[in-house]
Amino acid sequence: MEDVKILICDDSILARKQLKDIIKTCGFDNFIEGVNGEQAVALYKEHKPQLVFLDIVMPLMDGVQAVHEIRQFDPEAYIIIVSSVGTQSQLKAAIMEGAHDFIQKPYSSEAISKVVSKRFEGR
Repeated sequence: MEDVKILICDDSILARKQLKDIIKTCGFDNFIEGVNGEQAVALYKEHKPQLVFLDIVMPLMDGVQAVHEIRQFDPEAYIIIVSSVGTQSQLKAAIMEGAHDFIQKPYSSEAISKVVSKRFEGR
C-alpha cells in the first residue's frame, strides 16, 4: 500500500497526528499534510492522493470551498469531511459539492478505519 497517498488537511496539528496514527493501523503511511483549504487544493493538484480528509472550518479557505475546487480539478476525488464544528448547512454543502462522507469529531478509530477500508476494498 506504499503507492497510496492520503491527504490530511486540518489547522490542528493534534487532529492531523491523531488521524495519521489511526490510518497507520490500517497499513498506510504515505501522508501529505496541509493546514488550510488553499493548501488542500494545491497539495491535491500536486500529489493527486487517493483519499482526502478535510476539516470544514479552516483559515484562508474552508473545507466546503476546498471540496468544490478539488472536485472541479478531479471529479473522482475521494473526500471525507472530518469536523467538530460546522453547521448542518455547511455539512450539507460539502456533501453537495461531492464529499463522500462526514465524520464528527471526536471520532473513534473504528469510524476512521471503516472509511479507509471502504475506500480501498479490493485493492
